[in-house]
Amino acid sequence: MKPINFFLVKPSPLTIFIIILIFSILGFYSLHYPNPSSFSQNTLHFQNLFLSSSSNSTLSTYLRALTVHPHLAGTKLAADTTTYVADHFRSHGLTTHTVDYNVLLSYPVYSSIAAHFSSGSVRHLLLTEPDRFDVVKPYHAYSPSGSVFARVVFVNYGRERDYHALEKLGVAVSGCIVVVRKGSGGGLGRGAVVEKAEEKGAIAVLIYNNDDGGDYTWREGFERGHVMRGGVGDPLSPGWAGVEGSERLGLEDSEVLKKFPKIPSLPLSFEVAETILSSLEGTSVPLEWRGTLGSKVRNVGPGPTMLNFTYQGENKMATIQNVFAVIKGSEEPDRYVLLGNHRDAWTYGAVDPSSGTAALLDIARRYSILLSSGWTPRRTIILCSWDAEEFGMIGSTEWVEQNLVNLGSKAVAYLNVDCAVQGPGFFVGSTPQLDSLVVEVTKKVKDPDTEGASVYKNWAAAGGDSNIQRLSRVDSDFAPFVQHAGVPSIDMYYGKEFPVYHTAFDSYDWMTQYGDPFFHRHAAVAGIWGLLALHLADDSILPFDYVPYANQLQFYMNILSSLLDQQTSLHPLNMSIQEFASAAKETNNESKKLRLQETSGHSVDIKNRALNDRLMLAEKGFLDADGLQGRQWFKHLVFGPPSDHESKLDFFPGIADSISRSTGMSERERLAAIQHEVWRVSRSIQRAASALRGEFT
Repeated sequence: MKPINFFLVKPSPLTIFIIILIFSILGFYSLHYPNPSSFSQNTLHFQNLFLSSSSNSTLSTYLRALTVHPHLAGTKLAADTTTYVADHFRSHGLTTHTVDYNVLLSYPVYSSIAAHFSSGSVRHLLLTEPDRFDVVKPYHAYSPSGSVFARVVFVNYGRERDYHALEKLGVAVSGCIVVVRKGSGGGLGRGAVVEKAEEKGAIAVLIYNNDDGGDYTWREGFERGHVMRGGVGDPLSPGWAGVEGSERLGLEDSEVLKKFPKIPSLPLSFEVAETILSSLEGTSVPLEWRGTLGSKVRNVGPGPTMLNFTYQGENKMATIQNVFAVIKGSEEPDRYVLLGNHRDAWTYGAVDPSSGTAALLDIARRYSILLSSGWTPRRTIILCSWDAEEFGMIGSTEWVEQNLVNLGSKAVAYLNVDCAVQGPGFFVGSTPQLDSLVVEVTKKVKDPDTEGASVYKNWAAAGGDSNIQRLSRVDSDFAPFVQHAGVPSIDMYYGKEFPVYHTAFDSYDWMTQYGDPFFHRHAAVAGIWGLLALHLADDSILPFDYVPYANQLQFYMNILSSLLDQQTSLHPLNMSIQEFASAAKETNNESKKLRLQETSGHSVDIKNRALNDRLMLAEKGFLDADGLQGRQWFKHLVFGPPSDHESKLDFFPGIADSISRSTGMSERERLAAIQHEVWRVSRSIQRAASALRGEFT
């Protein structure tokens, strides 16, 4: 057959060049901007490749390397761990850099306790774990130095109601050393324990870890930790980053002094605490305390046992380092998905935090496999390894403060894992617009403890998404992202508690014997964590759903209504929640329409970008520039810690604070203070609704 000549006139060289150029452009477009259906298939391929690249033995290797030696922030061994993490990122071809901060850390110099018993005998108590000479001595960071000689009183968990129970029995703690137990029975954080004891007139505090279950296997362990008050970040640079040459407050500045206790404190092991408590006489232990106490604890004192207690510590400037690995986005490089875990540990830190660090290193390895297979994320992914978290989320907070403006406009979400594996059972906390994504992803990851089941199946059987926690706590690196910067966030882990927390027994051996012998749970956490990030980085429309947020706000309002009398009007709160719920439904409908248009081949990139910006920025609406009264660093009016550690509200922190503070006011002042905070929360919800709609009023 004679070929057809499409050119009636011989084409010029310029015409041929233009034709070739057009076909080249079309080829480039089809390669880099595939149609939506092929893009979805491609995305699914890389998600499956990520999940299939899991390696339990590799996770075990990482954890072993991370726990060879202790790595307390600000020490030489911590710097070695920094190098290990940075080198790992670089070895997988990831662009890696570190950021240094100069911050105030706290270390022990000397401590001793001598017990003077009524028999006249004196016993010098052991204040370290046996045969653990390479770890830091047990201490409370930022405790003041001091020496006291006084009688002992046992005050249970050290809560207000515990002191009240003692007062009813005629037991006073003023001028005494108080012994407090920590545990799952309702105890306070150690900083709150010391603050309350100081308020009650005690002159020193000893805190021991009680597992409340009678398993005393780890009774020789001392739980280290910090006692800085309300502290998030470097105490000398509150609200700004502690970089070299920056402004510093002085140690005697009133803003600094109010963060530190005025009385010394120290952790005790269960064994040492029992030696002291079993020697107490005086008033019998209140009946309501007895159920979970060891059999040897029968009386609360005071005395007759006297303790000669000395603690000497030093606060000094130290350099800490955050490590970052960056995978640049191909289409939206100015939108960032952040995965973070802290690297520093009180001792070996197999659980806290190296189980999370091992998972982060494994995600880096798996992402490098995806990159070598042709994947590039739509948005930029940053793997963040924080330093000095154990001293009050210092590394992450300094970085958030330094990058606040960019985070405010460019951060898609922050995904936090601290202790990846503490034991059995999956637990997760999130800002509510990410609830649906958590459910979707956990359905794709195999359950580590049940053959043939997904993580979601077992999690759902235990309550599932109805048990998703909210991020009002100040106990991990999500705090600055949520409560200061308003970045949508997730925090997750396996196992609720573990008996070797912050002790020298938090080692690789403990993990391989008790926590996760075959590293299946490590693999599950890494799978969920990395897959969440892939969705947030690659989905053309961000997988945010604000309807659960509206439902959560309504739930909170119902609880608040049951606590407040009818003189406080919740009408403005109710109206703003209804407005937010309406905006959430509208946004969901818009997302569905854009996905349908995308599936049918229509170009919706600009519309997607506009919608995604609104989905990202809505969380910022809950921030208030003035922050919480007396605690201006905390900006979020829905999620944040109440100033009263025993408050019944773990949401609406401004309202919770106004209720706590109102006890010394007149009725008129009390109602006005609470009503004002209700209005503030209402306005924040309206701002979030406006951000979702993306329109001016």
